[in-house]
Amino acid sequence: MPTRLAATATLAVMLAAGAALSQTAQKGPSAQQPQAAAPKQTAQQQQQAQFPDWRPEPRYRTLNLRADFQPDPQEVPVDAGGDREATSIRPDCLGWIDFSRPDVDVNYEAGQFPLYFSAVSQSDTTIVVNDPQGNWHCNDDFEGLNPGIVFQRPLSGNYNIWVGTLSRGPTQRATVRVSEVPPRR
Repeated sequence: MPTRLAATATLAVMLAAGAALSQTAQKGPSAQQPQAAAPKQTAQQQQQAQFPDWRPEPRYRTLNLRADFQPDPQEVPVDAGGDREATSIRPDCLGWIDFSRPDVDVNYEAGQFPLYFSAVSQSDTTIVVNDPQGNWHCNDDFEGLNPGIVFQRPLSGNYNIWVGTLSRGPTQRATVRVSEVPPRR
C-alpha cells in the first residue's frame, strides 16, 4: 500500500503545481489572453455572399403573369444601382446592384411566346436576372445604353430582377419592362 499512497501524493503535487503554473502564465505581464477565433464561414455562406439574395420580398413589386398577358409591356419604376459589384456573380455581369433583395419579381406561367426583361433609363444601366432554375443572366447595352435579356423558351416559375448602374454612385431612376413582344431595335 505505501506505493499506492506515494503515487497518489505525487499525482496531487503534480496537479497542484500544474494549476499554479497555469495561473501564473495567465496572469503574467506578457501573457496574452486566448482570443476567440472568428467564426468560419461555411461554403454555403461564402457562396451566398457572392450572389444577390433572391429570397426576400422585392423592393418594388411582384408581377404575376400568364402567357399572353395584357397590357404588354408591364412596367415597374425602380431606382437602379446599389453598393455591390455584379461581377461577383460572373465576370461578364457588369454594374452596381443592391444584393439584399431583388428590385422586381415576376411569377410567370409560360406559353408559346418568348419573354423579354429590359430596363429603360436616362442613365447607363445594367440588368441581372435569376431564372426559375437558379441560373444568372446579365446584360448591358441591349438597346443603346438600356439593358435587356431574352428568354426564347421561357420556363414557368419565379424570375428575380435587379437593375444596376454601370458606374458606382447614387441610384438612378429606371423602368423595368416585362414583355412578350420583341423590343424595337
